[in-house]
Parts: sequence; C-alpha cells; structure tokens
Amino acid sequence: MFKFKHLFIICCALTVLVIGGCKSQFEKIRLSNDVTKKYQEAINLYNKKNYSKALILFEDLSQKYRGQQQAEDLNYYYAYTLYRLRDYTTARFQFKYFADNYPTSQYAEECRYMSAYCYYLDSPDYPLDQENTYKALDALQLFINLYPESDRAKQAADYISDLRGKLERKAFENAKMYYEIGGFQVYNYKSAVIALKNTQIDFPDIKYAEEIDFLIFKSQYLYAKNSLLIRQQERFEEALTYYNEFIEKFPTSTFKKEADQLKADTEKGIENAKKELAVIALEEAKYKELQRKAAEQDSVINSKTIKKSKNG
Repeated sequence: MFKFKHLFIICCALTVLVIGGCKSQFEKIRLSNDVTKKYQEAINLYNKKNYSKALILFEDLSQKYRGQQQAEDLNYYYAYTLYRLRDYTTARFQFKYFADNYPTSQYAEECRYMSAYCYYLDSPDYPLDQENTYKALDALQLFINLYPESDRAKQAADYISDLRGKLERKAFENAKMYYEIGGFQVYNYKSAVIALKNTQIDFPDIKYAEEIDFLIFKSQYLYAKNSLLIRQQERFEEALTYYNEFIEKFPTSTFKKEADQLKADTEKGIENAKKELAVIALEEAKYKELQRKAAEQDSVINSKTIKKSKNG
C-alpha cells in the first residue's frame, strides 16, 4: 500500500508541473543531466519546505548517486522528505535503509530512531488491526537496546508505554464485549470470565484491573443466574470467590456498592437453588416411593386375585 501512497505524492507534484504549461526552471533542472545542480536544487527546495518538488529530485538522484560519497547525505534528506510529507510507511523504510547501510554515520542513531518513530506514527487506533503497533514496539525496543544511553531512549520508552496502553485497551474492550453481549447466549458470560482473566495474564499491570476484576465477578454471577437450576449453586459459589478476590484487592472500589448488592443476590441465588433442588429431590423421592408401593400392591393383588377360568 505504501507504494501507492508514495506514487500518488509524486504524481500530484508532476501533474502540477504539467498543468503549468511551458517548462519552468524546476522542470529544466529535473530533466537536466547535471546531477550536482539537481542535488543542490533538491536541498534548496527541502530547506524551503517545498517537499513535493524536492521528493521528485531526490527520487531521481537516489539511483544516480548509489555507491557514491554523496549518497549518504542524499538518503538522509530523502528519508526526511518522505517524513515531512507524512508518508510514514515509506519514510520508515528509508530511515531503516540509512541506519543499516551507514551504521557509522553521525545520523545512524537518529535514523534508527526515526524509523521506529514512523512505525509509532503509523500505529492505528485501538479498534483496528494492531500489526503496526507490534512492529513499532519491536523497533522502539531495538533502538533502546542499541542505544541505551541515548537521549532519545527515554522518549522511545514513553512511546512503548503508550503503545502498550493501546494494546491493553484493545484486549480489555474485546474481553468486555463478551459481557456486553452475554444476554444473547448464556455461554457469552462464561467467555467473558475467561477473556477477562486472559487479559489480566497478558497485561498484569493493566490500568483497567479494578473494572476487570469487577466484571469477572459480575459475569460469573450472570452466568450462574442464567444457568439451569441444577448448575446454579456451584456457579454462584464460584461467583462469591471472585467477589472476595475483588474486594480484597479493591476494598474502596467505585464498583463496591453494586458488587455488594450482587453478592447479596448471589447468596440468595445459592439458597434458592438449594431449596428448589431439595423440593425437586423430595418430589422425585415421593414419586419413586409411590411407584415402589404401587408395584408391591400390584404384586399382592396379582397373588390374591382369583385366577380366570380356563373355560372362560
């Protein structure tokens, strides 16, 4: 995709030139074989913040200067031109190319950092696919590993923290979704408990820890409440375990009032389940006893009843 974006920028700049009619001074330089003059004009345009035109010249010069001494500075400006045009996808590639091919350059550290930073800028909002976020984390961590004493290392660490926060929120919202759709199918509440626990494991220091623990308890309560009677007691009892864990961690939680009410409902649920099961069990026992007595009576009746005459 970044190739299309990159080509689009160049095409737009060339279109403006074509619409201009007769050859401008820039167009003459662009078509010239004087690479030195073309390079000087590219730098001049860059300094004037005319990045679209500068990009056209840098594109042309990048091939012609390959392997030459001037290639280092050219690739440096080329990468920054893409960055200034907000083509972060192509820019990060060019910054990385510079850092890999000129490791002893005075700009190597800077370009390694900028490559990672472009990944950071390309990280999407949390509801979207987070592939670039993981790549940004890897790139930023690599920079810190390579340059632990750099002034940029702290900023890189801050970006890592920000990106992890985005992944945390995505994981939390995905897990919470099961709780929100639980009313459609009872198993969604069980899925919510599992997903929320997994989020805790993946992000032990997650900032949503309080709400997660509360939702684990509430989801388990709703799972028990909507279960078949024969399963309710054990599931309510598990909900009480989650309530105790929640209160132990967050005794002054903003969710405490609701949690306490749910706890009371959970305890009632346990008692009601026990009573109803006891009634059912008693009725079943009575029914079985009646069946037993009926069978005994049938046996007695059959033994005492006169036999039917063979002659009718």
